[in-house]
Amino acid sequence: MHGLNYIGYKLSGQNQKYIHAFSTEANTFLPGQFRVATNTETEAAVQKASRAFKKYRNTSGDQRALFLDEIAHQIINKEDELIERAMRETALSRDRIIAERSRTVHQLKSFAKLLRDGSWLEPVIETPDNNRKPNRKPDLRKMLHPIGPVVVFTASNFPLAYSTAGGDTASALAAGNPVLVKAHESHLGTNELVADAIIEAAKITGMPDGVFSSLIGSGNALGQELVKHPLVKAVGFTGSQSGGRDLFNLAQNRKQPIPLFAEMGSINPVVLFPGELKLNLKKVVKNYAASITLDVGQFCTNPGLIIGINGKPLDGFIKKLSKLIRKSSSQTMLSENIWTNFYSNRQKALEQKGVKLLTEGEGHEELKARPTLAIVSGKNFVNNPHLAQEVFGPFSLIVVCNDDDELNQVASCINGQLTTTIIANKTDIKKYRHTVQEFKENAGRLIFNGVPTGVEVCKAMHHGGPYPATTDARFTAVGEDAIKRWLRPVTYQDCPETFLPEALRNKNTLKIYRTINGKLTRKSL
Repeated sequence: MHGLNYIGYKLSGQNQKYIHAFSTEANTFLPGQFRVATNTETEAAVQKASRAFKKYRNTSGDQRALFLDEIAHQIINKEDELIERAMRETALSRDRIIAERSRTVHQLKSFAKLLRDGSWLEPVIETPDNNRKPNRKPDLRKMLHPIGPVVVFTASNFPLAYSTAGGDTASALAAGNPVLVKAHESHLGTNELVADAIIEAAKITGMPDGVFSSLIGSGNALGQELVKHPLVKAVGFTGSQSGGRDLFNLAQNRKQPIPLFAEMGSINPVVLFPGELKLNLKKVVKNYAASITLDVGQFCTNPGLIIGINGKPLDGFIKKLSKLIRKSSSQTMLSENIWTNFYSNRQKALEQKGVKLLTEGEGHEELKARPTLAIVSGKNFVNNPHLAQEVFGPFSLIVVCNDDDELNQVASCINGQLTTTIIANKTDIKKYRHTVQEFKENAGRLIFNGVPTGVEVCKAMHHGGPYPATTDARFTAVGEDAIKRWLRPVTYQDCPETFLPEALRNKNTLKIYRTINGKLTRKSL
């Protein structure tokens, strides 16, 4: 029996609902049942988080760093049990789960390191000028502070790195905010194991009761209840555009609106320019056949749109890519719901005017997706906004433009994206500079001669983009700057030193951070 974590609430056992985890690989329910949180339990969890915030916000960076490091340690300790459960629940390979576990641990340790160096506080001190005329300049000191309890909606396609102890949870805890996780129904057992790791780490490091809770719901009721709760101060979401938009509207329509940072997917356009395509055709084709089919295309950065100019280089690309996709096998998807939606959205795309099925992979088994390649003209793409919608899974639409002008028209009608990839050499860049600029305007990450799948976790990464890729293009969901979503600036004017935070107390000990040769260094004034 599993379900509610770390809120210290005793259940009567009456009128209790349970749900089960389902394995798409085995096409059966897995052992174990998971308790659905009641309204009373959800209220208790939020109240505990609010009380915990009053203590947790005052913990030092070093204390929180120890907490994050211990979470990483506890996750590593789960080892085979965690890996096996995640594989059974998601149909992802052992290598993929091991790599994702490593990424999860890396994220936690990266935020722990950030907390220890103190740069995330962004302290600023403006000294007073008592002699300034006609008005005295006050003493002004500013730094970032945590905002309060954060709700995290975990992702279906990353059971570890974007889930219970993923980037949203790690960054919110690092910032000094308690976290309430809404567990994803597609990997309940994995969530339970990771939640236990966080709880154990909280106890070992002496964090306040309520600093973390994991809640399980069936349907949309729990998520809506959490977003609307007046004690919740921010929300992190990874999922579909429709789900993210609904929650965003709830967050904005509250009596006290709160930020909801939603990553809602992307079609990640890839623009093929003829010069580079002619020189490196085999390499580009091989890379994109692998990227389209990687882990059944279940990535927010899957290349769902490939755009080029009509001619021999593009013809060669289409022919060779079609051959590789045709030879690819169907693979099991994460969940029955994702599988159903893939084929539904795939069919809708193929039914649009001018869209033709080029090829598809082998196999027609239940819960498995066939890699699919379709083609459409630039004119039809420009005239049909539906073709710019994501088909989550191994699906890619090739857009063939008649000329440079049509390529620019396609660029102008593409909305916000997590990534845009440019396949071009120096000559292409020089000739199509304006076109590349147009594509850049709606991209969070501009990639040259690579593939969009694969997101490096580091300070320079920006994993976000203009709407509808995310609800706020200024923030990233990956890398150290993700912490900024859960902080707010506070300025202290003429504040007595006894009340000032330590980082703002003395100008002579203020740490100034700067980047020298790519390395963050600091010195005292």
